[in-house]
Amino acid sequence: MKPLCFARNQIIPSSEATLHPMDIGLIRGYGIFDFFRTENFVPLFLTDYLDRFIGSAQKTYLPLDFNKETLRNIILELIEKNDLRQGGIRMLLSGGMSDNHFSPAKGDLFIFCEDLMFPGEQKYTKGVKLSSIEHVRALAEIKTTNYTFPVWLSSDWKKEGAEDVIYHHNGLISESSRSNIFVIKNGEIFTPDQNVLHGITRKRVLELSGSIKIQPIGFDETLAADEVFMTSTTKKILPVTRIDDRQIGNGKPGKITKELIQAFQEMEQKNSG
Repeated sequence: MKPLCFARNQIIPSSEATLHPMDIGLIRGYGIFDFFRTENFVPLFLTDYLDRFIGSAQKTYLPLDFNKETLRNIILELIEKNDLRQGGIRMLLSGGMSDNHFSPAKGDLFIFCEDLMFPGEQKYTKGVKLSSIEHVRALAEIKTTNYTFPVWLSSDWKKEGAEDVIYHHNGLISESSRSNIFVIKNGEIFTPDQNVLHGITRKRVLELSGSIKIQPIGFDETLAADEVFMTSTTKKILPVTRIDDRQIGNGKPGKITKELIQAFQEMEQKNSG
């Protein structure tokens, strides 16, 4: 974590940021967050992330006293003060302290700057494995702080040599614990339409290839795909070459996936000046 953060209503040393132990963000796991990256001191796709954060606050009934422009200015000041050329920025709005210790209340806003590590280059050249699990994430369209289930699962998938999980339910896939999923078959690209977070990287990929079909995708269809990849802020576009013990396609990152990786890299460079 970088030396300075925004806590409640001012920039302070990160080591001094505190949260009351009775905040329902802690005792109930109720709160929202968002996370994005900087390149050359520029917060990538910032408008999209701020829109999602503000929307998440509204959907979870959490008061947010800062408008988009104010949040933008705070973030730019933190980037400058922390000399954050390349890194991550985490925004967090806690659930607040309510009279009944349950209902949403007026919470505290925190913005932290962090170092950022991407998956190793080998994972992009060889692809990664996902472990399947039957599950639908609650309030999937909102970026809440409730990651109890995947955090609990993470020890198991690491033992299996997996990068993450892929959720499926009633025969349909939805997403990974922290990423969106794309499936390629016979040159066509598909991504699930239900029970998913509308990721910002997902949005950029949809822009890169305007012919992507957003629709239900079967788990069996995914296993039989020619290519699979996952997208997120911290993974960008990461090829998936195995799910459980099933090889995807020829077991190597596919042509379309590699083309999108290159196109996304060029998009980022354009947006970072």
